Amino acid sequence: MFRLQGSKVLAVDMTGDAVKAKNGSMVAYDGQMAFKKLSGGGEGIRGMVTRRLTGEQMIMMEVKGQGTCWFADRASEINLVSLRGDKLYVESSNLLATDAGLRTGTSFTGMRGASQGNGLFTTTVEGHGQAAIMSDGPAVVLRVSAQYPLTVDPGAYVAHQGDLRQSFQSGVTFRTFLGEGGGEAFQIRFEGDGLVYVQPSERNTIAGDV
Repeated sequence: MFRLQGSKVLAVDMTGDAVKAKNGSMVAYDGQMAFKKLSGGGEGIRGMVTRRLTGEQMIMMEVKGQGTCWFADRASEINLVSLRGDKLYVESSNLLATDAGLRTGTSFTGMRGASQGNGLFTTTVEGHGQAAIMSDGPAVVLRVSAQYPLTVDPGAYVAHQGDLRQSFQSGVTFRTFLGEGGGEAFQIRFEGDGLVYVQPSERNTIAGDV
């Protein structure tokens, strides 16, 4: 149902079914479509209250109908992720669309969320289906294994999936090591077995000021 047209536009072919997408991301459609704004990312009152308390902002809409709908957001690169009963953790600003059957929720991120200035929770997507995530520049998918843990700059982190554990490191930073100063105060260390999506352009974070 999900397919890319170029690298920055998502096309979704629907035959009476539905898709959840970032509010305002529809750029065109053909056929017959109905649009409905979802409160709290489609999680009802509980999700809406959770997001309000944690500062995690995600306003989504449901699109249902017959035809094709195209989505894009600020010319961001789009990456398709297939879920087979597993869970995807993704920053809310990087989530573009999901199959209607996928469940969205929130997960505690602790120091990672604080270092990024995005609150202490992040968005989760779970179930069977496809999700479309965005990145500033083409995303790189990095494998984490028991032999090869991965350390990521929080400003470059987009999403992860699999059986991964997170920890946080402080001290010498990437930029400090390069003599540029003003680098991130924390890095995220992933251990276990899974995939991490990173973008080549860092978002602004508050970690350098922590």
